[in-house]
Amino acid sequence: MIVIATLLQAIASILHMVINLYIWVIIIAALISWVQPNPHNPIVQTLYRLSEPAYRLVRRYIPTVVGGIDLAPLVIIIALQFIDLFVVNLLMRLAYRLGS
Repeated sequence: MIVIATLLQAIASILHMVINLYIWVIIIAALISWVQPNPHNPIVQTLYRLSEPAYRLVRRYIPTVVGGIDLAPLVIIIALQFIDLFVVNLLMRLAYRLGS
């Protein structure tokens, strides 16, 4: 059982890191969209490729433009924070119970 508990802790930790990294990608992409970035810049292209699928998913189901401001990044960040708090905490607690 200790092996499974350790595996669950590792999965929870990696999931937490990936979620936090993606939150930063969304924040940086939103900030860069306020200025007119060079669309041929590889960093801008990478940020666009990483963030646009999530934006598209949110915009398909929720009208996110309010008063000319796109709230899709905020919706994505809140959803990712919920997943982080709920799923990662659940995995950690499960790992703790299996380990003891």
